[in-house]
Amino acid sequence: MHDARPAVRLRGVTKRFGSHTAVDGLDLEIPRGSLYGLLGPNGSGKTTTIRMIMGILHPDEGTVDLLGSDDPDDTRRRRVGYLPEERGVYRKMKVLDFLVFMGEIRGVPRGEGRRRAGDWLDRLGLPEWADRKTEDLSKGMQQKVQFIATVLHEPDFLILDEPFSGLDPINQDVLEEIVRDFHERGTTILFSTHLMDQAERLCQRVCLISRARKVLDGGLRGLKVAERRGVLAVAFDGPEAWLDGPGVNSREAVGDAIHLLLADDADPQAILRRGIDAGAVIRRFELVEPRLHEIFVRHAGADAAVDAGIPRDRVPVAGGVS
Repeated sequence: MHDARPAVRLRGVTKRFGSHTAVDGLDLEIPRGSLYGLLGPNGSGKTTTIRMIMGILHPDEGTVDLLGSDDPDDTRRRRVGYLPEERGVYRKMKVLDFLVFMGEIRGVPRGEGRRRAGDWLDRLGLPEWADRKTEDLSKGMQQKVQFIATVLHEPDFLILDEPFSGLDPINQDVLEEIVRDFHERGTTILFSTHLMDQAERLCQRVCLISRARKVLDGGLRGLKVAERRGVLAVAFDGPEAWLDGPGVNSREAVGDAIHLLLADDADPQAILRRGIDAGAVIRRFELVEPRLHEIFVRHAGADAAVDAGIPRDRVPVAGGVS
C-alpha cells in the first residue's frame, strides 16, 4: 500500500551554534516521489537542515520526521542515500573494493555489490579505474565514485548536497540525467544547491532559504505563475534611461530582451507610456514568467541575492538599478 505520509516533515526546527542561529523555525514537507530543491546562498542553513534530517545533528527546537519516524537511530535511514557537501573516500582502498564495502554496510551482498559497482563504473566512464586506489583519481573522478557509493544500494530517498560542485559541464549533464532517471523510477530526491538555474532545470518543488529562515516554499510551476506579475520583458530601439524610473527595481539582459523586475505597486502601462514618451520604439512589451533567481531576489532581498552569487547590478535596490 502506498504511504501517503511525506518523506520528510520538519516542524518548527531551530538549530543554534552558540549565539549563531543556523536554522530558525523551519517548517518543511517533502512529498514522496518528488524532486525537491532546498535552495539558498552558502551559509543560509541548507547543510545544517540536511544534517538534522539525517540525524547527524539534533535540533534545539522542533521535530524531524524521516520516512515516517522521528527516531534518528531508526534502521530505515539505511534506505537513504546521502551525498554530503564535504566529499570523502577511503584513499588507500581500490575503487571497486571501496564501492563494494559501501554497498555492504548498506545491506548489499558482496557479489551483487560488485555487479552493480561495475555497471555504474561503466556508465560513468571509469571501468579502467576499478583496480586503482581512490587517491590516484582526480577530484572529479573521486566525486563520481562517491556518487556511485551513494546510490549503489538503490535508496528510496536520495539527498544530494551541492552534488555538481567542481564538476565540468559534461559530467554535470551526465549526473543530471542520472538524477532524472532516479526520479522517474519513483525515488524521492532532495537536491540542495545555491545555483538557481540548475535547480530550475531539475526541481518540481522548491524551498528558498535565506539567512536561516524559509522565505518561499511550493511547487515551481505554481510559484512561477504566482510571480508572473513581477517580471516585464521589453525589447526596443532608442534610449534606455526610462527603464530605471519608478516601478522598476532592477533590470537584466535575457536573450534579445531586457527583463525588468517590477516593484509590488508597479503599473506596467505607466512604464510603457514612459518609454514611448522617451522616444523608444517598443518591439516587445509583456509580462513573462520569472526565472527562479528573479523570484529569489524578490523574496530574499538584495543582500541575500548577492550572497547567493547574483551580481549586485542584477538585484533590486531602492530607487532603481545600482
